[in-house]
Amino acid sequence: MCGRFTLTKDTKEITQRWQIGRIEVEVKPRYNIAPTQNVLIVTDDGERELVQMRWGLIPSWAEDPAVGNHMINARAETVAAKPSFRDSLKKRRCLVLADGFYEWQKQGSAKQPVHIVLKSREPFGFAGLWDTWESPDGEKINSCTIITTEANELLKPVHDRMPVILDREAEDVWLDPLVLDPAKLLPLLKPYPPEQMEFYPVSQIVNSPTHDTPGCLVLASQSVQLKP
Repeated sequence: MCGRFTLTKDTKEITQRWQIGRIEVEVKPRYNIAPTQNVLIVTDDGERELVQMRWGLIPSWAEDPAVGNHMINARAETVAAKPSFRDSLKKRRCLVLADGFYEWQKQGSAKQPVHIVLKSREPFGFAGLWDTWESPDGEKINSCTIITTEANELLKPVHDRMPVILDREAEDVWLDPLVLDPAKLLPLLKPYPPEQMEFYPVSQIVNSPTHDTPGCLVLASQSVQLKP
């Protein structure tokens, strides 16, 4: 799964990395992004746009927006079939921007948080879906979810699932509004190459979503031994 992540890059780096044409939000470093909070996403309707959406997808037909609290992730294996996601897969795809994500690895009776990144330290995009929900009184909420797949060989000792990270070629296909066929999209939802990733133990303060500071990324005690 993916339950916490980071995006510490600035506006210039994000704009250049994804060739953003329109920016509708302020970019500031985030060190502990949690479900139900706003996240930065890229959409493309002919021009790439950087916007902000609530993390936890609320389908347009939902009676209660609280359903989004339980839909922070969508499984790649079922995303084309589930009513909550299948229409968005065809028409409302996005990239959820990040430069790392957290998981918790069992260490005996305890769990050690680890920060998982690309070895290049470049920012990347999770494969995401979005939708717009409108309340009876006209309030609109734009929300999104992150697609997950089976873990690659690096991360299997940590967790059996991982978020789908798209490479640059796959990003172009995923964002293309003219691509509507799930058969062209589902093959993109695969584990990222393990040789391009790494992880390291970080401070326990990341356990609480109230902590959103650089301290979340401080290396844990060198006495902590992680399984390979």
